[in-house]
Amino acid sequence: MSSMDLGEDPLALERQVCFALSVASRNVIALYRPLLEPMRLTHPQYLVMLALWERSPRSVKDIALTLRAEPATLSPLLKRLEAIGYLTRRRSTSDERLLTVGLTARGRELRAEAEKIPHRIVERLGIEVSELERLNAALNRVIAATHREDLDSGPLPE
Repeated sequence: MSSMDLGEDPLALERQVCFALSVASRNVIALYRPLLEPMRLTHPQYLVMLALWERSPRSVKDIALTLRAEPATLSPLLKRLEAIGYLTRRRSTSDERLLTVGLTARGRELRAEAEKIPHRIVERLGIEVSELERLNAALNRVIAATHREDLDSGPLPE
């Protein structure tokens, strides 16, 4: 393997991808908070609703795979979304182990309000859509690369 030049101080905080991702994630999610509050949604609940607006009904397992989350992590989110009337959870009649989640009429109607959110986020960030699309593509490559690492059973190459 060829050597990489990581600069004079490879441990400099401002050069760490993990630090930039952590701060950017926290700050961007904070921009969503005031937009989601009137809809009675937290950011993780919003992600569940986005998955359901793409396709409903879906199994909890499918939602977990889509959101790259553990099904057990989703359970309290789904219960809360059901309690406020946005979705229903039902056991499959063909396989009782399968829990299916579907939008209610109220949950489907919420989409119209949620469609305003991406525009507001872009405005608040003040970054061109094309630049955000490139960033999204780069982050998806990072996600794919880290997913590959999860699948590898061996140590990282030196």
